[in-house]
Amino acid sequence: MFGRNNIGIMILGTIFLLLLASCTGGDSTTEPIVEALVPTNLNLDITIVGSDTNNPNGDGSGLIQCTATATNAVRYGFKIGNEAEQESTNGIFDYKFTSTGENSHVVSVFAYSSTGNMISAFKTITVYVSDETGLVWADEFDSDGAVLTSNWFSEEVPPENGSWYNGEQQHYTSRTDNAYVSNGTLKIVAKKENYTAYNSTKNYTSARLNSKFTFTYGRIEVRAKLPGGGGTWPAIWTLGSDITTVGWPSCGEIDIMEHVGNNVGEVSSAIHTPSSFGNTVNKGIIEIPDTTTEFHVYAVDWTADKMDFYVDDTLFYTYNPASKNSDTWPFNKDQFILLNIAMGGTLGGTINPNFTEDTMEIDYVRVYQ
Repeated sequence: MFGRNNIGIMILGTIFLLLLASCTGGDSTTEPIVEALVPTNLNLDITIVGSDTNNPNGDGSGLIQCTATATNAVRYGFKIGNEAEQESTNGIFDYKFTSTGENSHVVSVFAYSSTGNMISAFKTITVYVSDETGLVWADEFDSDGAVLTSNWFSEEVPPENGSWYNGEQQHYTSRTDNAYVSNGTLKIVAKKENYTAYNSTKNYTSARLNSKFTFTYGRIEVRAKLPGGGGTWPAIWTLGSDITTVGWPSCGEIDIMEHVGNNVGEVSSAIHTPSSFGNTVNKGIIEIPDTTTEFHVYAVDWTADKMDFYVDDTLFYTYNPASKNSDTWPFNKDQFILLNIAMGGTLGGTINPNFTEDTMEIDYVRVYQ
């Protein structure tokens, strides 16, 4: 026989079981645990088109073909140097380099799983790109001394009552103090000094070189290291040869490279035409952090259809107006090249009071057609 105590214990036990059942009933749900899936066995194969025993770095086309495979990968991403990652679902990726000569490049691949996990690998390759379009004009700056007057004209006369446009603060000179060649490079030097010319005294001097060579269409490459002093405004650009008859901006302006010492590392390219000029909407920007400490190749491919702007092998801006007319495309006739450092002005900004001098160093200027 059970006593009262045993009956009480049974009742309490029953109540506990009912409460436990209510807390763990069928209405509750538990999220499934998804186990991370990590790709493995990543392999990257790169074929340089035309590579053989005699031409280990390719046939000059600059083409490479990449194939990546990995266990548990559902997609891949490829990067050339510091360019943006480009997606490939099948692990196949083709690329064309454009900088002429033999150059080393880092090719990276990223393999992603269905759960978003990633592994990566990279290879460094050397690719040869021939001068297949034809080198038609160049200055390699291999003769020490003054700038070659057969190639360049030093523009000195300020157009606005003793001053240059854009509120710039320099006088341009033809002195070797401001432009000279040594050890295989051209140096354009901006200096802080009082200098009087054309009934005007300025606190800074520099140089502005215009090429005597003019051309229509082609690829312009300039390998340069830029100044970084606050207030410097170096530029590599072109103007229409008919500027003296039609004026600016009707002549057209192609800014291949502009840089501001107050914002080191930001490189821009721009187009000025009657449709948009000055603070133009036609502009591209790229970040190159070591632009003042390392040489880079600044280039534009100018055709009858469009203009592509590059730093090294990175395409970062294309100008290709849908309607091409005299307002948007005055680029069907000759242009000449300009190299200069301006000081201050609308883009150069405030000049560092401690500025004394800074240099744009140019390894070469080349034009291909």
